Amino acid sequence: MAPIYNNDTIQAIREILKDVCDPEIPVLTITDLGILRDIRLHDDTIEVIITPTYTGCPAMDTIAMEIRMALLEKGYPKVKVTSVLSPAWTTDWMSTAGKQKLKQYGIAPPDSRMAIPEDGVECPQCHTNHTRLLSAFGSTACKALYQCNDCLEPFDYFKCH
Repeated sequence: MAPIYNNDTIQAIREILKDVCDPEIPVLTITDLGILRDIRLHDDTIEVIITPTYTGCPAMDTIAMEIRMALLEKGYPKVKVTSVLSPAWTTDWMSTAGKQKLKQYGIAPPDSRMAIPEDGVECPQCHTNHTRLLSAFGSTACKALYQCNDCLEPFDYFKCH
């Protein structure tokens, strides 16, 4: 017999998915990132809609697997994860809590005033703005690499887009 899903199911699934983390930045959940776009119920299948931060983001396959595993562990056997590219993800979809978690983790959160500024990104270590861009690409494509001119620590900046 197929399970019966309803709006309470969607809320229960959202609660489960709040614990699915980004494998590249494990302090952020898919909810913090804003990549969880929708949950749809189709007969006996749950469809989870996600949007990658960047087209071709290598973490998306792992995230899709983690979504399936989290729901399977909670008794939802039929899960379809759909990746959509439109509308394109934007850092505006990140939660305020997610941006704060980034900063505490040592990654400068996105600042909507600047995509990749040449300097002036706040250092997540010593909090000065006396910083400089080293590379438009950091540890992943969604980050740029900076160095603080005061404490000399290198750090990633999560690029806006």
